[in-house]
Amino acid sequence: MKRKYWWYLLSVMVILTMVVAACGTTPEPTEAPSPTEEAKPTEAPAPTEEPEPTEAPAEPALSAPPGGFLEKAMAGEYAGTEVSIIGVMVEEEAIKFEKALEPFEEATGIDVVYEGTKEMEAVINVRIDAGDPHDVANFSQPGFVANLARTGDLYDVSSFLSEEWLQQQYNQGWLDMATMAGADGEDVTAGVWHRTSAKSYVWYPKQPFEAAGYEIPTTWDEMLALSDQIVSDGDTPWCIGIESGAATGWVATDWMENIMLRTTSPENYDKWVNHELMFASPEVKNAAEKMAELWLNEDYVWGGTAAIVSTFIGDSPVPMFEDPPGCWFHAQAPWIQGFFGEGLEAGVDYDFFTLPPIDAAYGTPVLVAGDLMVMFNDRPEVKALMEYFTTGKSVEAWVRAGGPISMHNDSSLDWYTTEIDRRIAESILVASTVRFDASDLMPGEVGAGSFWKAMTDFISGSVDLDTALQEIDDSWPE
Repeated sequence: MKRKYWWYLLSVMVILTMVVAACGTTPEPTEAPSPTEEAKPTEAPAPTEEPEPTEAPAEPALSAPPGGFLEKAMAGEYAGTEVSIIGVMVEEEAIKFEKALEPFEEATGIDVVYEGTKEMEAVINVRIDAGDPHDVANFSQPGFVANLARTGDLYDVSSFLSEEWLQQQYNQGWLDMATMAGADGEDVTAGVWHRTSAKSYVWYPKQPFEAAGYEIPTTWDEMLALSDQIVSDGDTPWCIGIESGAATGWVATDWMENIMLRTTSPENYDKWVNHELMFASPEVKNAAEKMAELWLNEDYVWGGTAAIVSTFIGDSPVPMFEDPPGCWFHAQAPWIQGFFGEGLEAGVDYDFFTLPPIDAAYGTPVLVAGDLMVMFNDRPEVKALMEYFTTGKSVEAWVRAGGPISMHNDSSLDWYTTEIDRRIAESILVASTVRFDASDLMPGEVGAGSFWKAMTDFISGSVDLDTALQEIDDSWPE
């Protein structure tokens, strides 16, 4: 689960001792703060009651690799067997996940037994050390999976899932992110992706925006030009706040990651994650400077640049809904809707667009989080379930219940119960590049430590950019 949100949760608990607050849940394999219930680290908040799950078809037609284990399972070859899964989904999310497994169980006669825990890594390590791991594990932290790949503890699913099938089911970016170094240094396919969420969106107050005659920008330069137009009209274009207690700064890292994907190649992004590309490199410094041209423009930010580090994340978008708007844009993942305020309707009172491209060569990438299904035990019924997880059908019932997004190419946009979710799903499916949150893949002392701190120090003006980037490089563990 995401380190930044564990820290966020700790900070929220401190706040809870002073004020009445709360949090809620939804999709992200990422987590997010919420204004209404206690935060659940692997889920984003829902501001209102969740919709009732939509029933999956009574007799699901499962797609399967021809001649594969799922096809044999559907013919009844493994009926009466059992497959165990461990994951971070508990309570309502566990119910939704189990609902999504029902078509597989009904079609194959295989019993899938799910165990939910918030102590995933500890349980996995104990079970592996005892030589008794679960058959499958659901991970939202690819960095931990990479460790299992290096130690040879997981099963290379490319041994039975063909490259042709995987390329049919997923865009290449997902396959790249599941490719990791094995125990012998050779690449393995460490698992298959099951659900996702994303954080590359800019939200705005729809009715005032349209009344002002503004148009959605399609490039970074157009977005800055529109920001200049809003300034000339006497208003402030951007709402930005990064205060999050001990986790202050993670919002800045998300911006950096989005900009890196728009200014350099996916290969360089991957090298940056592994520290093969230094923070002090021209590529990373360029991304920081692009961010600074927006964040450090006093005319662009509600309350001025000095307010960025002191404004709580959840409070930062609220001025968009004043009359007239105090600011016009806020970049964040979809969970931020839970902080917009009561009585606001998506698509009517507010809307969003994907953060536009900067360099046309890199298109419109999407920064994602997601769940990777990893296999530990080599049995045919386990392979059948892993094949099932490569299909959109494996997450359909969950999507219909509200929350996750399917990255499978055979998924349907008709499954989504809200227009917002439907459009976000489409943006992920058509993205030129998808990459996982970089700070979550970096060592903890960097991704959830020096990276957060140095960006906060830079934005606050306590250090210059060169110093901030060098401090992050210097903190990287040997």
